[in-house]
Amino acid sequence: MKPLYFSTLFLVVISFFAAIILNIIPLPPALTLFFPLWLPLILIYWIMVLPEHIHFTLAWTLGLFIDVLYGSCLGEHSLALCVVAYLAYRFRLQFRMFPLPQQILFIFVMLMIYQIVLILIQNWLGFPVDFRWTWISLLVSALVWPLMNNVLRINPLDIRH
Repeated sequence: MKPLYFSTLFLVVISFFAAIILNIIPLPPALTLFFPLWLPLILIYWIMVLPEHIHFTLAWTLGLFIDVLYGSCLGEHSLALCVVAYLAYRFRLQFRMFPLPQQILFIFVMLMIYQIVLILIQNWLGFPVDFRWTWISLLVSALVWPLMNNVLRINPLDIRH
């Protein structure tokens, strides 16, 4: 396992922190329909880029943190993020070879699995779930993938002469 540069580690931490902050921003109900699922997107990205450094423990911890912030049942988001982390880790080599449209479709399917796990847990716990409009957020998240991929790829602190 190669050690991480401090700047890369800093970018990973800042991106996860930004994803958590973006998740807890209060928005009007009309805008929440179009808001991307930042935390699973960032997790998928870093698993694809640094699979030897991003582990299930991080996914589980981030999920517990989101559960505490949302006031939801503990372990709900943790399980969903761990399922997504496993699938991202499992298909990371194939994903790198996919063309961009296929990557977007793959991200859409991964985020759909994330939402299905959350909906199943909430239904099992007896909470009413309205999932008619969740596909809009999934679609926006998948379409944000190329932009997010390009923004996080650029790390000017690692440029060596």
